[in-house]
Amino acid sequence: MKELAYWPAAKSLSKNEKFTSTRKDINNLDHVDQIWEYLKLRCGNTIAINDLRGKNKEKISYSELADLITKVSNSFKNYGLVKGDVVTLISENSPRWLIADQGLMRLGAINAVRGINSPSVELEYIIEHSNSVGLIVQSKEVWLKLNKKNELKKRFKFIINLEDEQFEDLINWPEFIKAGEENLLKNNSFEKYNHQINDIASILYTSGTTGKPKGVPLTHANFLHQIINLANIADPEPGTSVLSVLPIWHSYERSAEYFFFSCGCTQFYTNPKFLKDDIKQVKPVVMATVPRLWEAIHDGFFLALKKMPPKKQKIIKILIKNSSIFKRNLRKIRNLEINQVSSLAKISLTISVIGRFFIHKISSTFLWPSILKQLCGEKLKFPINGGGALPEHVDLFFESLGIDVLVGYGLTETSPVLTCRRRELNVRGSSGQPLAFTEIKIMNEEKDKILKFKEIGKILVKGPQVMKGYLNNISATKDVLSKDGWFDTGDLGFLIPNGSLVITGRAKDTIVLSSGENIEPNPLETEILSSEFINQVQLVGQDKKCLTALVAPNIELVENKFFENDISKLNSNKKIGLFFKSQINNLLKNRLGARFEEQILECYFVDAFTLENGLLTQTLKQKRREIVDLYSTHIEEMYKK
Repeated sequence: MKELAYWPAAKSLSKNEKFTSTRKDINNLDHVDQIWEYLKLRCGNTIAINDLRGKNKEKISYSELADLITKVSNSFKNYGLVKGDVVTLISENSPRWLIADQGLMRLGAINAVRGINSPSVELEYIIEHSNSVGLIVQSKEVWLKLNKKNELKKRFKFIINLEDEQFEDLINWPEFIKAGEENLLKNNSFEKYNHQINDIASILYTSGTTGKPKGVPLTHANFLHQIINLANIADPEPGTSVLSVLPIWHSYERSAEYFFFSCGCTQFYTNPKFLKDDIKQVKPVVMATVPRLWEAIHDGFFLALKKMPPKKQKIIKILIKNSSIFKRNLRKIRNLEINQVSSLAKISLTISVIGRFFIHKISSTFLWPSILKQLCGEKLKFPINGGGALPEHVDLFFESLGIDVLVGYGLTETSPVLTCRRRELNVRGSSGQPLAFTEIKIMNEEKDKILKFKEIGKILVKGPQVMKGYLNNISATKDVLSKDGWFDTGDLGFLIPNGSLVITGRAKDTIVLSSGENIEPNPLETEILSSEFINQVQLVGQDKKCLTALVAPNIELVENKFFENDISKLNSNKKIGLFFKSQINNLLKNRLGARFEEQILECYFVDAFTLENGLLTQTLKQKRREIVDLYSTHIEEMYKK
């Protein structure tokens, strides 16, 4: 059993006893919303939220935040909301989003959440599927993009606009707050609700195999597991600066924010447009990030480096290379690699580390701090990365400068964090070790045998953060969740003996971009195949910035139009490439429910996928993994252009 790739549920591998001992009250909560009275007493005067780029530029202390949540909860009650009711909340990050979210939880109500850029057809589906009785929108523009407004008005107990302005018969934010204040004056007693830890807190929507999003009900128990156990990853003190840039309606940002608030941190809200400026101003100690953010900072640095004088460029590149080799070799000596090295190899590595130490020490004392100050402030201590794998060269670049990115792994269905690298056990290339009370096992294709360490198989997980099932979708639940609670992540990977999980790919077809966006390729590919010039297509882009496409063209039509039938020559003809790229992007753009992330960067022409070349199954389905493996070099080339 010792060699089997199974990690049992247990207390955390690493634990800051001093930090967690100050949070014992949180361990006894039944509801997420109960943290605010605790925080009001512990750090009432500390700023909880500072909205840097929002329309209202609000700055709110923990004491003020707790009082606002109470007022909002009373206002919801005043409008007829009761425990178990669902309200659709369509908004991006703002203090008002959080206040509405927690006010709903205080009543025992549930929110179904989505961002403002989602297509109207998707938003309307969520409203209907979740059986919502109320609606909260970020602005009048969100309301205006919805169809069948008269039907919605009849259906809802209220429609709240989070902005101050009055529009039609929507309830604006000041009016809504006022109703809560008046209700408090009439009922001055603090009402206690019959809260249960397994109450549903929120419904998040994720991609479905048919293209329709699946509803994921997450309970207070799910979120509380994250709030309590993320303390073993980071231990920020009250008032610690946190920069928030990811959408709060994503499970990753949401659980991270709940945890940071539970620590009494000060969260600064920004958006990607202003991130470069705000990261220097705020100088965050903690950030929840995705790979694309680190890639952008990395690419921005080397772009700026190219503009420097040649001699300065050369010196900086040499110093970065020295520090990179120093840090990587030091890691190997400390057994912080997926593949451990022999004792004999450690001797030569030690000699290398000693030889490079002096120059690395000078760089890390005089040069790297000034570079980091420009890139991400000089205080970043807990950069937690989720939503996709961090490219190895990007990971090593930041490590060489002195930033240890803590890469984690999880899914919407798991609230989301399952694993995360620790500062003291930061195995590069892995997604870290399981959170406390989380079981992981690596299974064969049939899911009837546990594999050994380092053998690649299906990743199955079990723990308090795993959902109970999809909303109104028994068949989809049965596909991923066993009767004894094991959740099939749809991902492939392996475990190493210290508990670190390594993700190698996806068993299911969903593509996760480096931004954390989920793309379901099947309906998009079906749309692309409506072009007469395309016989077969496969979209790729796992952990990349954007999608690209492998295209098996209709050679006959291509020859008629462009007088060319040689695949290799098609790939060298820019005119033909642009024609196909335009065809694909126009089809995707005009598709119902289209999103910007679904546009492709490039396409590469390939021979037909057939039974004979082993790229089709017996039922004529494309073997996605085999196709990606076969064309991996060409796929990488598309992203280098």
